[in-house]
Amino acid sequence: MLGPVILAASRSDKMRRFVSAAPGTKQVVDRFIAGETVDQVVPVIVDAADKGLEVTLDVVGEDITTPEQAAAARDAYLELVDRLKDLGLGAKAEMSVKLSMFGQSLDGGHELALANVRPVVEAAAAIGTTVTLDAEDHTTLDSMFAIHDELRKDFPQTGCVIQAYLFRTEEDARRLAAAGSRVRIVKGAYKEPASVAYQDKAEIDKAYVRILKTLMEGEGYPMIGSHDPRLIAIAQELARKAGRKLDEYEFQMLYGIRSDEHIRLAAEGHRMRVYTAYGTDWYGYFMRRLAEKPANLLFFGRSILTKG
Repeated sequence: MLGPVILAASRSDKMRRFVSAAPGTKQVVDRFIAGETVDQVVPVIVDAADKGLEVTLDVVGEDITTPEQAAAARDAYLELVDRLKDLGLGAKAEMSVKLSMFGQSLDGGHELALANVRPVVEAAAAIGTTVTLDAEDHTTLDSMFAIHDELRKDFPQTGCVIQAYLFRTEEDARRLAAAGSRVRIVKGAYKEPASVAYQDKAEIDKAYVRILKTLMEGEGYPMIGSHDPRLIAIAQELARKAGRKLDEYEFQMLYGIRSDEHIRLAAEGHRMRVYTAYGTDWYGYFMRRLAEKPANLLFFGRSILTKG
């Protein structure tokens, strides 16, 4: 299993230096990262809107070691909100945030992350959009859900992410499948021990379907994060059985992966949102994309052997 090895490498400074210096890295990174700055990502947002797609924007970067870096991450998102306001794209572009970027792992990190993310959520609401709190490794989730609950008191449209491979998630889904909630379900992309997570792909897929059924039968708004054609078809069938209209759930896929499928689903009338990452600190995000799918790793392997 290469996935766990790659995920371990995502935490290695030595591997970071090697991958960053490899001649083929930029070609592959450009496939998954929409740009380094707000100015570079704006044309991607406009193009998506022109194609009938929506986006969720992630300013990448998770290795925060000081309160000053956490404040800089907050300010990067506030800059993004200002640009979305200027473009009038609030209705088409939401934001995804990792609380680790906002200082969650620092001393007093729970309170610091909440204090930093709140102004972003408030600014997003002011332009007619919202924020989804991404799930990270299992040790961070109690804090993430508590911050989610707190934010929803004033901003009930704030979303969160749940990961099918964790044993706890079926219970989390039952709690979250309530009126007004927005919940993205993904398989999970962190290296988790067997004590807390399924390790077998078939078991993860089964859990994904069980959890998705709970969300579809609930009163919230499910967001299906998957590129798997079989799971997409199952999601459509579960939505039909639950009596959901096309605007009562959405599909989400990553920028640079299965772009034709983005267009196909939108053309069928589905809400289709593209998870679009940008920024300079791309390494952790990039390595998880490699770990998720062997084809991504093969593509990188070929590119890294290419001169120049």
